[in-house]
Amino acid sequence: MEDARTIGARETAGAHWWGVVAVMAGIFLLVTAEQLPIGLLSQVAVSLGVTPGLAGLMVTVPGVVAAFSAPLLPVAVGRLDRRVMLTSLMVLMVAGSALTVLADSFEVLLGARVLVGMSIGGFWAIAGSIAPRLVPADKVPRAMTVIFGGVAAASVLGVPAGTLLGEYSHWRVAFGALGGLSLMTALALWVWLPRLPPTEPVRLRMLGQQLGNRGVRVAVIATGLVVVGHFSAYTFISPILQQISGIARSDIGNLLLLYGAAGIIGNVAAGAFAGYHPYRAVLAIPSLLLLVVASFPWLGAQPLGGVALLMGWGAAFGSVSVSIQTWILRTAPNTEAATALMAFVFNLSIGLGAMVGGRVVDGISLPGVTWMAGGFFLVATLLVLRTPASVVGEKTR
Repeated sequence: MEDARTIGARETAGAHWWGVVAVMAGIFLLVTAEQLPIGLLSQVAVSLGVTPGLAGLMVTVPGVVAAFSAPLLPVAVGRLDRRVMLTSLMVLMVAGSALTVLADSFEVLLGARVLVGMSIGGFWAIAGSIAPRLVPADKVPRAMTVIFGGVAAASVLGVPAGTLLGEYSHWRVAFGALGGLSLMTALALWVWLPRLPPTEPVRLRMLGQQLGNRGVRVAVIATGLVVVGHFSAYTFISPILQQISGIARSDIGNLLLLYGAAGIIGNVAAGAFAGYHPYRAVLAIPSLLLLVVASFPWLGAQPLGGVALLMGWGAAFGSVSVSIQTWILRTAPNTEAATALMAFVFNLSIGLGAMVGGRVVDGISLPGVTWMAGGFFLVATLLVLRTPASVVGEKTR
């Protein structure tokens, strides 16, 4: 009987590009599900008789649940075939969407969002490390670009489309549509993915062991710094554009669509570059974000400058996932365990960044949050600079 490593090696001899597309679709729907309530909070609040602030728990709850699900679910399922796991997590997404549609109280709705959070965390933990098992080694950067393109596509298409559907019909219709698409994706994952037995089951101790590797440790810390910095400022991008750049509120939605489009471009460019130069790709991210975000109060003081900086911001942050994951593939002793750890840090940093940013905006000023974000990016840049490029097998002159 073949062991897991033999099966994995045999299966990657051929390319499973439709499987890559199915995983990308899953990422697209999960990110859409996580962010869709932002555009429908007012509707939900009125419908279920809660305050908008309380309705905001629709975003907070799945984020926290996803953070802890990411490292714990791969441990809990042990040797379960990853095709079965990914398909099951999308089915869980279907259940969460259906429960959302049927919820007759806010408490039931939050229960549904717990299911969504479990799906998000578990799926991310596996999806980020699956590309090398679906395509030959020389095609991995392209597959990574496709998979993580789902993140930017959700910002450009998924969230705006879901919000419009909810506004023109009902918020339950939007979540129902999300559930239907999730069911189709679950079927696609089952049909298009090959058997994917774990090469080595993830144990709880492995999560901590990953941090013993310098490459993984730097990637985890740098990711936390970048994500906290980004969300501390980006959470307040609407008032930043209005009050600093003088852009009309009615134009914000269209500009955020352009931001998402810039993110797709950044993801594609980073996917091609990071496959050969992961060190320089990761170093460029906090460096560019530092220049763009910290300079917003000065260079973004006019509408044209604000738009230009927003596009640069989108392109730089859009390259984060594919660049960091390429670094992880080069350095991690166990890529699945390291990816689960990264998903934990990423999701937790989203909530932390928004919380810290809110304190600065209320207690100091709106420009102050861009400077604070710049401080996080500066520390991340220095951290990567102090790390030898040889850690990821790259030579620099």
